[in-house]
Amino acid sequence: MNGGLPRLRVERARLRVVELPLVSPFTTSFGTQTVRRALLVELEGDGVAGVGECVAGIDPAYSSETCAGALSTLRDHILPSVLGAPPADVAGHARSWEWVRGHHMAKAATEMALLDQAGHATGQSVSQILGGVRSRIGCGVSIGIQPSLAATLTAIEGYLAAGYQRIKLKCKPGYDVELAQAVRQRFPGTPLMLDANSAYSLQDVDQLRALDEFDLTMIEQPLAHDDLIDHATLQAQIETSICLDESVESLADLCAAIALGSGRILNIKAGRVGGLLPAAQLHDTCGEAGWPVWCGGMLETGIGRAANLALASLPGFTLPGDTSASDRYFEQDLLEQPFELAADGTLPVPTGPGLGIQVEQRRLDEATVHLEELSPK
Repeated sequence: MNGGLPRLRVERARLRVVELPLVSPFTTSFGTQTVRRALLVELEGDGVAGVGECVAGIDPAYSSETCAGALSTLRDHILPSVLGAPPADVAGHARSWEWVRGHHMAKAATEMALLDQAGHATGQSVSQILGGVRSRIGCGVSIGIQPSLAATLTAIEGYLAAGYQRIKLKCKPGYDVELAQAVRQRFPGTPLMLDANSAYSLQDVDQLRALDEFDLTMIEQPLAHDDLIDHATLQAQIETSICLDESVESLADLCAAIALGSGRILNIKAGRVGGLLPAAQLHDTCGEAGWPVWCGGMLETGIGRAANLALASLPGFTLPGDTSASDRYFEQDLLEQPFELAADGTLPVPTGPGLGIQVEQRRLDEATVHLEELSPK
C-alpha cells in the first residue's frame, strides 16, 4: 500500500438498498437471478464522504451472507464501532470491528467507503492507495447457463465481437463436457474457463478429467465451498488447473491451500475476503507462491466495479477477470459515466480521488428501495 492514510472521523452514515434489473437472467448451478439488489454504505466525516458496495446476495446461495443480514450487521454492530469514534486511518477503523466474527462482505463494504473517503481527502485514487500499476484492465465475461448450446454459442460470439478477452461459462454435472466440446470446436483459440460453483464431488473425477482435452485455462471451484483437502486430491488427478474461489476467505485459508496443493490459481473477490486491503495481502502471497490471480465479480453496480478495477490494477492480476462493462448486466448503471469496454477488451482504472466515480443522484434515488440514516449514539 502506498504511503500512510489520513486519520478521519465518521460522523454520519447511511445504509441504502438499491435494486437494478439485469439485462438478462443470470443462471448458475444454484439458481437464476433477474434483479441485482445491492446494499450501499455511505459515510461522511471531516468534510469528506465515501461510498462502498456490499456484494451479499438476496439469498444465502454463494455465501451465507445476505443483503438483509448485512444490513442488520452494519446497523447494529459494525458501523456503531466507527460512528463518532476518534479519528483513525482505514486500518485503525477496521480494527474496531475485528471482534465481529465473519460478515466479510459487510466489513468490505465499510472498508471500501473508508478508502473512498480517504482518497477524497488526499486526492489519491484507490488504485494508488493499493499500489496499482495498470491504467487499463483486460476483461473477461461470465456467461450463465443458457437454455441451449446454440444459445451459449450465440452469446459467446456476441461477447467476443464486443472485445472480451476471455470467456467463463457456468457449468454443472451433465452440462460440462458437451458444453466445452461445442465451444472449443466453434472457438478453438479463445481463452476459456468453466465455473462450477461447488456443483461436483470427488465421485465426478472421471467427468472432470474428461475436460482436460479442451485446453481450459482453469475450472473454478469444482468441489464444496468450504473444502481444500478434496480439491488437492482432485488437482493431483487432473491436468486442468483448479481455481479456488469460495474456499479461500482469509490469508490462513490461502496458505493452507498452497501447502496442500488445492489448486494453482486464485479468484480474488474483495467482498469474500473482508475488503480491498485483505485482498491485496492475498495478492502478495499468491505472487510469492507463483499463483496467478484474477478479480472475480458479483454483479456489482458501477460503485463496486470501480473498486474491482482498482484491485485488478495490482501487478499480480495477470489473467482477465470478471470486470465486465456496465452494460453487461444493467441497462442503466448508477454512474454518470458507466464503464464502457474498449475495442481491445479493456476497461480504464479510475484515476480520480477515491473510487474515481460520480454517482448519478437521480438514478440512485429511483433505484433506492430502502434508506436509513445513522448517527453516533
